[in-house]
Amino acid sequence: MKRPILIGITGGTGSGKTTIASEIFRKFDKTRITVIEQDSYYKDQSELPIEERIKTNYDHPDAFDTELLVSNLKELIMGKSIEKPIYDFSIHNRKKEKVVIQPCEIIILEGIMILDSPKIRELLDIKIYVDTDADVRIIRRLIRDMNERGRTMDSVINQYLNVVRPMHLQFIEPSKRYADIIIPEGGKNIVAIDILTANIRQILSREDK
Repeated sequence: MKRPILIGITGGTGSGKTTIASEIFRKFDKTRITVIEQDSYYKDQSELPIEERIKTNYDHPDAFDTELLVSNLKELIMGKSIEKPIYDFSIHNRKKEKVVIQPCEIIILEGIMILDSPKIRELLDIKIYVDTDADVRIIRRLIRDMNERGRTMDSVINQYLNVVRPMHLQFIEPSKRYADIIIPEGGKNIVAIDILTANIRQILSREDK
């Protein structure tokens, strides 16, 4: 198997990176493409009581098991299957179950900190930063955390002001300088998605010859 194309898609919380990853994913045969979420690689916290787990700063690079993620990516590059962790935010820990990911031609890695890590950056063939205004991002995060994670409005806002925003300014925003492509307006930027998709198809067609 030829070396797969690794595409990294990053941006702040609520930027639309997941939407872009999903849009690209649906444009290709599912045997040729897979998506890996950096969120799946939050560190295992089984040794900690729930009272300690809930204090986890999920917007800091240290929250991620980057070594495992890099190891899994290298295995996929070598044509091996991996067992991807499943993270459960309701218990602030990984589930016992895992998801088997088969090697394929296109691997999309999506997450807030992927360009902050030199070890991840050096594996990526295409590095994308999704640049969306902060007011749009906080509204999206507010809706997501209240609807999907059972959070209150006050807790989401307090976390954003005290943790999410400072971490974004310290780690995520500066990583923009490593991007090959900057996409404004997230998943609504259909032109950028189409151009990116065409570029991926061109790379695949060259490798098929």
